[in-house]
Amino acid sequence: MAKVKKKLTAAQKRARKKAKEERQKKYMWVFMKGGKQVRVKRPETIDGMDKDEFIRKNAGPIWLHQNELWEYIDQEDDEYI
Repeated sequence: MAKVKKKLTAAQKRARKKAKEERQKKYMWVFMKGGKQVRVKRPETIDGMDKDEFIRKNAGPIWLHQNELWEYIDQEDDEYI
C-alpha cells in the first residue's frame, strides 16, 4: 500500500516558503561542463552593485591609497597634485 501524504499546516507552509526565499537570496544556480547545474553563493552586493564596482565609484583617492587599491586610482582626476 502507498503511504498517505500528510498535508502541511499553514504555519509549516509559511516557514517553508520563507526558507526558500532566503535560499534564493543567498545562492544561485549556474551551469557547469556537461550540462550539470550547481548551486553557488551569490556575489556580495551593495545597493545592487558588485562590491568592487561600488568601491571604484564611491571611494576617494586617499582611502584607495590607504587600503592599497592603487589600480583603482584615476590619474586624471587627481586635484591635489
